Amino acid sequence: MAKSAWGIDASHSSIDFSIRHLMISKVKGTFHTFEANVNADTDDLTTADIELSIDLSSIDTRNADRDAHLRNADFFDVENHPKLIFKATNIVKTGNGEYDVTGDVTLHGVTKQETFEVTYEGASKDPWGNQRAGFSAKGKIKRSDYGLTYNAALETGGVMLGDDVAISLELEAVKA
Repeated sequence: MAKSAWGIDASHSSIDFSIRHLMISKVKGTFHTFEANVNADTDDLTTADIELSIDLSSIDTRNADRDAHLRNADFFDVENHPKLIFKATNIVKTGNGEYDVTGDVTLHGVTKQETFEVTYEGASKDPWGNQRAGFSAKGKIKRSDYGLTYNAALETGGVMLGDDVAISLELEAVKA
């Protein structure tokens, strides 16, 4: 099968994250605004072209004050760095419908190579005749790798925020 263009149905997709807080729990959040350009053969994703863009100002941790702080220069600095960009550079099949997708992540003016585990969840036609495909992905980045180093020491030891940020995606794509 040949590669086809796919768009992301944002109303049936999500990009979520979690980070350690106070060394005892995790805070979760989501990004509401994102888009992707995907050219892929769903039977063989190893040849796919994937580029994902996340609008960092769309962050939502269910706390308006925290979200405002995350948007400012202590963290994302969305005025100067409004997007996180992922561009796939290598895709390796690791199992039935499972892939390691490596690519360049650009965040806060820094580009680093990261790998995400991606599962092709399958495809079907919706009631209106559109071909759809589902994908799940998970990975982890170190925020310090991208110059996101804001933190505070705790009097009991440790720090307020962990360095590892777990990222998970649930994407529903629609064939163009």
